[in-house]
Amino acid sequence: MNLDYVEGLHLVQQLGVLMKNRPVEHVEVVVAAPFVDLRTVSSIIDSERFVIGLGAQHVNSHENGAHTGEISTTMLKRLNVEWVIVGHSERRVHYAMSNEIVAQTLGAVVRAGQRAVLCVGEDQSVRENDRYKEYVGAQLDSALSGLDRKFHALVTVAYEPLWAIGTGVNASGEQVREMTAFLREELAARSFDAPQVIYGGSVNAENAASLMGESDVDGFLVGGASLKAEVFYTILRACDDCYAVKR
Repeated sequence: MNLDYVEGLHLVQQLGVLMKNRPVEHVEVVVAAPFVDLRTVSSIIDSERFVIGLGAQHVNSHENGAHTGEISTTMLKRLNVEWVIVGHSERRVHYAMSNEIVAQTLGAVVRAGQRAVLCVGEDQSVRENDRYKEYVGAQLDSALSGLDRKFHALVTVAYEPLWAIGTGVNASGEQVREMTAFLREELAARSFDAPQVIYGGSVNAENAASLMGESDVDGFLVGGASLKAEVFYTILRACDDCYAVKR
């Protein structure tokens, strides 16, 4: 819940200019704006032809009806929203988004033809009790149970340990690599072909390159560091440089 539509406009303009001056060639860039910013951000991306995808931070699983204050996938599609974050830890913790609601929301997103970023992750107590794989596996199983295989390509999984979000303490490369490998195995067991797994949790300009090189993730779900165009662009460059070497 940051940046009004004017501030959002300026941020995307700055980011777009940085990307035009020195394009990132090996990564896909998406900004997930607050609902009230989406129309403005969509317009500037379209008019300036920025190579930036547009995402929403949340959506309701219902198409319409008596759900005052909520937003549907149809409303988002009219604004050229291609991506939706599903089950972010803050939605789960602060707004009672249960595993069941996450599954319903994920289904609504992919059936609408949009790409979902499915968030999973454990809190500190689960990590300390060495139950994090069991916990995250259960989240994944609940969200993907019954999902038609034809929708698999629309799902990206984001590992975001709650103990590393907004704390300034990111998971180590070894910890992220362990969970990335675990998630890939779980997804492969569910017939996902070449699943995409990204990491979110205090990613910043200083640690992006090392995390990218050490953890075997496909990218990042960036939080506070995305609110300044120059910092966000530095993270994009770290990802792009890493993929350039890998390719």
